[in-house]
Amino acid sequence: MKRLTLPLSENDVRSLHAGEQVLLSGSILTGRDVAHKRMCELMDRGAELPCPLAGEAIYYVGPTPAMPGKAVGSAGPTTSVRMDKYAPRLIECGLRAMIGKGNRGEAVIEAMQRFGCVYFAAIGGAGALLAQRINNLEVLAWDELGCEALRRISVTDFPVIVAIDTHGHNLYTEGPAAWQNNISQY
Repeated sequence: MKRLTLPLSENDVRSLHAGEQVLLSGSILTGRDVAHKRMCELMDRGAELPCPLAGEAIYYVGPTPAMPGKAVGSAGPTTSVRMDKYAPRLIECGLRAMIGKGNRGEAVIEAMQRFGCVYFAAIGGAGALLAQRINNLEVLAWDELGCEALRRISVTDFPVIVAIDTHGHNLYTEGPAAWQNNISQY
């Protein structure tokens, strides 16, 4: 198990390999498709983003309201492919990591390899457990969007798996192929 402190450098992410288990500590952005769309619209207009993306990680989550004494309610990952039309532009701006669930499109994977960004998988269905690793939450922009707002969370030992690395290795394609190869031997 590897431990990384955010923000991440290009060297940090290029040293990771698909299948590695990682514990993240530090701050992570949160946002889903509406927040991604708004960031790209700001870039289209030449306007400043709510926060610089260099070195940042973004978690595709819409955390539920917090119970008393907690930073967030459930905080499980959402399906990442919904952000694929926006992700390459954010990666080009220095985004170093994305956290979600499910495979990514070729344009995203190409941008990851070119600019140095890694895709981490978080365990779907474990939102209540993942929320226990979130210490603080702050809205950065678009509070009117509710769970779709752009936020910053602070995490300690947030568990993820390297799903797609900067070297082109992809657990979503290589894992099933290896399983099929192993099962065919029986």
